[in-house]
Amino acid sequence: MGDEEQKPPSYEDLCAEFKIDVPEYYNFGFDVIDAWAKKDRNKLAMIWVDQKGNEKKYTFFDLMRLSNQAVNICLKYGIKKGDRVMLMLPRTPEWWVFVIALIKLGAVYCPATTMLTPKDLKYRIQAADIRMIITMAEHADKVEEIREECPTLAVRLMIDGVRDGWVSYPVELDYPAPCSHKLVNLPGMHRTKAIDPLLIFFTSGTTGEPKMVVHNHSYPLGHLVTAQLWHDLHSNDLHLTISDTGWGKSAWGKLFGQWIVGACIFVYDIRGRFHATEILPLLEKYGVTTFCCPPTIYRMLILADLDKFDLADMRHCCSAGEALNPEVIRAWEEGTGRTIYEGYGQTETVLCIGTLPGMKPKPGSMGRPMPGWHIELHDDDGNPVGVGEEGRIAINVEPRPVGLFSGYLNNSEENRKVFSGGFYYTGDKAYMDEDGYFWFIGRDDDVIKSSGYRIGPFEVESAIMEHPAVQEAAVVGSPDVLRGLVVKAFIVLKPGYRPTESLVKDIQKQVKRVTAPYKYPRLIEFVESLPKTISGKIKRHELRELEMRRFMDNNSRDSPGIGEGGE
Repeated sequence: MGDEEQKPPSYEDLCAEFKIDVPEYYNFGFDVIDAWAKKDRNKLAMIWVDQKGNEKKYTFFDLMRLSNQAVNICLKYGIKKGDRVMLMLPRTPEWWVFVIALIKLGAVYCPATTMLTPKDLKYRIQAADIRMIITMAEHADKVEEIREECPTLAVRLMIDGVRDGWVSYPVELDYPAPCSHKLVNLPGMHRTKAIDPLLIFFTSGTTGEPKMVVHNHSYPLGHLVTAQLWHDLHSNDLHLTISDTGWGKSAWGKLFGQWIVGACIFVYDIRGRFHATEILPLLEKYGVTTFCCPPTIYRMLILADLDKFDLADMRHCCSAGEALNPEVIRAWEEGTGRTIYEGYGQTETVLCIGTLPGMKPKPGSMGRPMPGWHIELHDDDGNPVGVGEEGRIAINVEPRPVGLFSGYLNNSEENRKVFSGGFYYTGDKAYMDEDGYFWFIGRDDDVIKSSGYRIGPFEVESAIMEHPAVQEAAVVGSPDVLRGLVVKAFIVLKPGYRPTESLVKDIQKQVKRVTAPYKYPRLIEFVESLPKTISGKIKRHELRELEMRRFMDNNSRDSPGIGEGGE
């Protein structure tokens, strides 16, 4: 794609023409970062800003030089190709420096959020045989607490400060090893094949410990679909994806596809208390051209007075992470003039279903399967379902699409469960309309079975969100002696509204009007906030477990919420 204004290609043309060539040997550090640095030493790669307004800018040349220094540090302390290294850093520039360095080295990097507890850390370090951890002084105590129980952890590095037993990045930079640009010739350096392991994401399921998702060195190339097609990025764009560095979404929007295309990424380093509206003046000041954030952020942004901000430079908006309620899309478009292009994928994939600039957006739909991704909807026996019928999202792995994970590490049982009959089953349910657009229903275990009906929580949540008093909603099944489960909604009200019996009835009427009457929430509980993951996804499983505990305590008919509503 060129940088000049042009009509986006049609979906059909893209599917016919778009192809990703994966060479036998590939390394994002050398083949992308260093290649851009050598092509244009002044080309901007990153603008970093913190909550106090401090700003730093990095060119690809800067990142090449800094990552080469970091490679030398890792080599000095015995880290080699195949070793697993955990990065527990906030959105500090050093995160990118060390990610690039570890990729160049062929080490397998494992992102982790700084919110992990010592117990979380111990599980991850032991499960993945982590050899090195890179973090900050303020998190060192957590590592020290479990260090003796983690025999594989040979090297601990902090990017700031000095501490006994720890490698200090600032000290290493003061006394650097000779920094060679010809890293490939250094002892301990080995070329990486596209099929070599690149990274391990820890992904939390609804039950049990997090699974370890392994991606190989071709994974960055898979994100061409995410960045070039879905984000609609050109090499002169400034892109902001809001996500924590410990979450898979950082690979989607803060790293791979953006830099392959040659775009500059905008990083907002959030450490303290965060209000979504902090983003708006930054979008205006820096002229961010393409923007992606999870639904939870959009739900907060539409509460702001969007007319106060000049967002004329922002030409394209996306959302993924969970389904986005049509009411939020409508409010954002009214406030900014921009449509939100939705997309779907997982920690295990790149963007695999989406709405692209050449397609007609259908608010609330995930879009259509991406070029190179053959996706079907199956029943429980693995047979394709008809138009409009609920089915399991099944990704054809013959041939394997670029960007699909290699498998779960040390988990043959889970691999057997999700890979079956030439397909990868995502664990999500959807239906397809007559135009080939997919509509999200819910996780397999989120679907509510009540009085013989199967009810997807997202449809009910979207209907609730259309009520003017509602800011956020989460819908789960609540145990019921008569019906097995009944639909229950946990609702956060907008400022200025308060819980009343009449509001409960009004919301129930709204849902009956917008969806089928049997889907309305018989129980409504008003709450201050909803439990969420670090990436902003609602933890419905926690709400389900809460309802089950209440039921087991014989309190389910006495919900602390307001009103049960009539039939």
